[in-house]
Amino acid sequence: MKLEGQIRIPSGCAIAAVISREGNRMSGGTIANAMKPMHDRSNGLGGGFAGYGIYPEYKELYAFHLFFDQRATRKSCEAFLKEQFEIVKSERIPTRKIPAITDEPVIWRYFAAPLKSVLADLQLDEKEFVARTVMKINTGIKGAYVFSSGKNMGTFKAVGYPEDVGAFYRLEEYEGYSWTAHGRYPTNTPGWWGGAHPFTLLDWSVVHNGEISSYDANRRFIEMFGYQCTLQTDTEVITYVMDYLIRVQGLTLEEAASVIAAPFWRTIEGKTDPEDRHKYTYLRTMFPSLLITGPFSIVLGFDGGLMALNDRLKLRSMVVGEKGDRVFIASEEAAVRAMEPQAENIWAPAGGEPVIIKVKDGGF
Repeated sequence: MKLEGQIRIPSGCAIAAVISREGNRMSGGTIANAMKPMHDRSNGLGGGFAGYGIYPEYKELYAFHLFFDQRATRKSCEAFLKEQFEIVKSERIPTRKIPAITDEPVIWRYFAAPLKSVLADLQLDEKEFVARTVMKINTGIKGAYVFSSGKNMGTFKAVGYPEDVGAFYRLEEYEGYSWTAHGRYPTNTPGWWGGAHPFTLLDWSVVHNGEISSYDANRRFIEMFGYQCTLQTDTEVITYVMDYLIRVQGLTLEEAASVIAAPFWRTIEGKTDPEDRHKYTYLRTMFPSLLITGPFSIVLGFDGGLMALNDRLKLRSMVVGEKGDRVFIASEEAAVRAMEPQAENIWAPAGGEPVIIKVKDGGF
């Protein structure tokens, strides 16, 4: 019988990210390489990537990435989309056949803009309309899943190890100013194509290492506002929570971070600045059901930046490094070194303290 310490027990999942502060685009091969030294953090049941700035020729259009269980489902979903959107381009997402990736669904993308007449009739802004459309497809069209819906960005995910997923999607052929990556080690949810990370809505994308023990409370609250958790894993709710707090409620990134990884009451009471004390008290009181408990490290991708965040007890690892205009984030320093062997200023963020990196104005 093997004893504790004689068996490899990974802390579950691998995350990585890179961003250029100057908005310089880099190959998706860079982020795919970062996942190789963290292979043992995954178990082959999910891998994925999100790239920002990858569709400059269609940057004013929403890029919908969808999984379909069959061709007939694609046809019915496309008919639905044509009633709501002007579809400028429709195509199969290019992939390459590799032995490690099997049972792939029909994988399609659409570059589209909401019809102005539909927005006027519904009296909705386009982001709210797109978010509602995503929820409608994922809950109402059986066998169809929207897994990416932002502008000038896209998510690529599958069942497999992340380095194989990157090869499958030919990630080296894309260039973006920012990339995130995930290798999955599911513990209590199924491994399937839609359940791989990143999880996205509009321009938001989330990769997550950990477990959300507050999932039911978070899900029940967020579903009161029209969001539907359908992808069979707890991480999905983080994406919707961030969309609700930032886009709908108008909070800053820092304020949203202090909701989901809220300071302890004793920490708030110890604040010497009365304005800080009032702000954190308000946020904890206003959004108690959106406090995310349990061990986690996440990277939130958004239009023009990244935010890295640990739970307030820092129960999952995460390191940050820099070189030139690039900032690197990963579960392990080895992954940072895979992206940039000469990375400098390697450090580990404290629990509950967000690391926010934004591209300079006009940089992309």
